Amino acid sequence: MENNMIRNVAIIAHVDHGKTSLVNELLKQGNVFRDNQVVEDRVMDSNALEKERGITILSKNTACFYDGVKINVIDTPGHADFGGEVERVLKMVDGVLLVVDAYEGPMPQTRFVLEKALSLKLKVVVVINKIDRPDARIKEVIDEVLELFLELDADDDQLNSPFVFASARQGIASKDADVLGVDMKPLFETIISHIPAPQGEPSEPLKMLVSSAEHNDYVGKLAVGKIERGQIKVGQSVVVCNYHDQAKKKKSKIVSLYVYEGLKRVPVESAQSGEIVCVAGLEDVTIGDTICDDSCVEAVEFVKIAEPSVEMTFMVNDSPFAGKEGKFVTSRHLRDRLYKEAVKDLSLKVEDGDTAEKFKVSGRGEMHLSILIENMRRDGYEFQVSQPKVLIKEIGGVKCEPVDRLYLDVPEDCVGTVMNKMGVRKGDLQNMTPHGSRMRMEFLIPSRGLFGFKSEFLTDTRGEGIVNSIFFEYQPYKGEINRRDFGSLIAHEEGPAIVYGLFNAQERGELFIGPGVPVYAGMVVGINPKGDDIVVNVCKKKHLSNCRASGSDDALRLTPPRIMSLEDCIEFLGDDEYLEVTPKSIRIRKIILDATMRMRERGKIMRGEI
Repeated sequence: MENNMIRNVAIIAHVDHGKTSLVNELLKQGNVFRDNQVVEDRVMDSNALEKERGITILSKNTACFYDGVKINVIDTPGHADFGGEVERVLKMVDGVLLVVDAYEGPMPQTRFVLEKALSLKLKVVVVINKIDRPDARIKEVIDEVLELFLELDADDDQLNSPFVFASARQGIASKDADVLGVDMKPLFETIISHIPAPQGEPSEPLKMLVSSAEHNDYVGKLAVGKIERGQIKVGQSVVVCNYHDQAKKKKSKIVSLYVYEGLKRVPVESAQSGEIVCVAGLEDVTIGDTICDDSCVEAVEFVKIAEPSVEMTFMVNDSPFAGKEGKFVTSRHLRDRLYKEAVKDLSLKVEDGDTAEKFKVSGRGEMHLSILIENMRRDGYEFQVSQPKVLIKEIGGVKCEPVDRLYLDVPEDCVGTVMNKMGVRKGDLQNMTPHGSRMRMEFLIPSRGLFGFKSEFLTDTRGEGIVNSIFFEYQPYKGEINRRDFGSLIAHEEGPAIVYGLFNAQERGELFIGPGVPVYAGMVVGINPKGDDIVVNVCKKKHLSNCRASGSDDALRLTPPRIMSLEDCIEFLGDDEYLEVTPKSIRIRKIILDATMRMRERGKIMRGEI
């Protein structure tokens, strides 16, 4: 049976193609808000980090109404590092809105998410967004989208997917590329006519796959998913089981039940097949579990999430400033938080390290792990992390490493510089096409070759370059890549940084700190562009004397320090450095703080003793 009064749809796209803005307009014109209600931009990006960075990190559920039909909408991330969020929610929907920028066309993440949707045989509505851009290439982008469908072996039905032309910012949509719309009505109509109603027999025993999990301070863990068949009621006895873990069978009871209406979860007493619901009362439930009626226990197969490719070591902070700024500082606190995070985020893997105070954390990329680090420090955690490293595999007796497909959009006069950098980082050029006064290049490059690349690339292209990458496959190891052609300026002693000491130190390179900042021996305080590590005394004071000379007391002029973001610090890290993360500070430090011990260790490495 079909539940004709419901449509379940996910909005998928590459980053910055306008998914969240489109959801905003669907909610506004779907009668979710009052006529006089003030609605902020990107209302679905509720997380503080999402608002600051302007990106979607977590998939979120909402719902709007059109012509008596309830449309459950899932807003998904567009960044490749959060692809796991997209993969797990596609099992909840019967169709997708594929949003494509009218100028940029299909990008790496567009290919990734469309491939996942086509493999699940979901219906697709293509939304060409930002048609009001002066540089829009609507006709060319339509051809590029159809070529992508052919490349991904779409069937005839999928190739005939309808196109809608929209400007999410203006809140308009049209079925004709040459005609500007006046509202979102054409998109609503296309969703209802093309996306199928959910299937399910309401009279059969309950079966519901958990595709997402949330936590509420009042009711505990919340399991979100689509009811595959049957009905669910408050107070109903259920069994939680798992397709991949046949031994997992636990009886439980539905304490509370919610459905989505706009931005709110509305409590209900029961819900039927096809509806996306939120269930409270099942403490041990995880993503991928199936909630069944106790009279018929059948697990639903869950999609296998792509493996992580980058690893970092998280450990207890042992610097001289340890424990001064953090609320949670012990290995027990760190362990509990990391393992709890791995339950919520299926593309994150956590393992115990070689000591009780270290944990190996694997993710999809640098941004994936940096978001985790930022969230933890905002929650009061204090810890250290190591340099990110790619996960090496042995396939058929051959040492293999992850390779990314890299897309660069650069001004024509910067092509030579970028090609040179790609050669050093073992990048292989696959394609190169002109776009007006710019050049679009496609490379296959080892994932480790991208560490620290973005900041260099933006410098080389004077901030005009656009960089996007996505995991491609594992290939044989490409050989050594020299990540750093610069060294560190390292503090000599503990104390506050003094203007006189900083003035002398800035002659050696660029500083990361200003006067008054507390430092300790072994802490990295700047960058030496000449390549070697240099110890500098930024705490040095000018000795007082009774001799005075003309001009000797003139104010010392300091160059403003480079302010390093969390991502900048992670990119900067060398093999012999850690990043100390606290709620108030981010400090780069040497693993061995004592300068003499570092020299001895370096000597052993050069002699081959280590």
